[in-house]
Amino acid sequence: MNFIHFDEAKCNLCRECINKCPFQALTMGEKGIEANDACRMCSLCIRTCPREAIYFEQKAGTVDKSQWKDILVYAEQENGHIHPVVFELIGEARRLSQNIGYDVHAVIVGAQGTSANAQKLTDYGVKKVYIYEHKEFEAFKADSFAAAVTDCIAMLRPSVVLLGATSLGRSLAPRLSTRFHTGLTADCTKLMMRENSDLVQIRPAFGGNVMAQILITDSRPQFATVRYKVMDAAKPVPGFSGEVVRMKVTDDLTASRIKVCSVKPLEKKKQIEEEEALVVAGRGVKDEKGLKLLRELAESLGGQLCFTRPMVEAGYGDTAHQIGLSGRTVKPKLIITCGVSGSIQFASCMKNSECIVAIDVNPDALIFNIAHYCIVDDLYEIVPRFLERIRAQKEEL
Repeated sequence: MNFIHFDEAKCNLCRECINKCPFQALTMGEKGIEANDACRMCSLCIRTCPREAIYFEQKAGTVDKSQWKDILVYAEQENGHIHPVVFELIGEARRLSQNIGYDVHAVIVGAQGTSANAQKLTDYGVKKVYIYEHKEFEAFKADSFAAAVTDCIAMLRPSVVLLGATSLGRSLAPRLSTRFHTGLTADCTKLMMRENSDLVQIRPAFGGNVMAQILITDSRPQFATVRYKVMDAAKPVPGFSGEVVRMKVTDDLTASRIKVCSVKPLEKKKQIEEEEALVVAGRGVKDEKGLKLLRELAESLGGQLCFTRPMVEAGYGDTAHQIGLSGRTVKPKLIITCGVSGSIQFASCMKNSECIVAIDVNPDALIFNIAHYCIVDDLYEIVPRFLERIRAQKEEL
């Protein structure tokens, strides 16, 4: 797809756009001005052209929505395996598609082993999985990966494109939305589909104090990144088998200005989203003694100690262990909150946990509205009893 067009009738080949392009993306071709893959859609050439001969592929209010159908999920790979967020995206895409009659597709980019991973997605209600497999896609390079996914989007013309709000997804999504001159909503926590195919994208704003509803009404596709552990993961559909489509990988798609000199895997540390048991410290924890108790409780349960935003701001924890709209979303089998008031910013990111045990001295604490087990007492009295009971059970075993 050509994202920038040149009106030959208006263009007098003055080269003003070529000279002003900061990315050297415009050249003089046999038939006039041409744009290459270096174009970042900054629109400087459009503003510079004295004859108004340059325009984008789509402008706000001019897109024909009927020409953009279905939902495309970007299937991210991590260390040779499909990232778990992909199955959540597929599950959400299937839910959204039910009300409008769309099909769900996926696109996956990578080196050897990508075909095998693509085949795994065909049982989950994905109609077609588009594969871009090449040795040059061994390591993630933002520009070449964006070129491959762009090729798929231009061919399929989906109404919605969903990506995980991972480090890779946060790098890839804005590059894609810029190429199509359309919108992107990052870190969505909830999605809804209207009958006219507009996607209502809900995400925290203003430090988590507001849940904003964002729509991309005048352009397509609609890009959104979705937080991990927010949506329900898709389950295999009995009797369903999707189709794997191998896409042609050209030199233009693999071309990259990024050179990967070496790859050194980081030591894998279990993130709080992956834990089955969590203990949360709130403002009711007054000192290091309390933190030591909670850390011991978390370790005895085989989990991690987490924090609310006020505790992180006070220097007791880091953002990697913060639960809330400005932190992480979790869904463990067991979560024990200690001295946590239960503000909506915190509760909305852990309320789907299988079992919630809340400890707080305030009987009117908001956390008790969502907890399965409510303990109105001092955590400094209760937690030691928990530890004694856990030790006794371990000794019996």
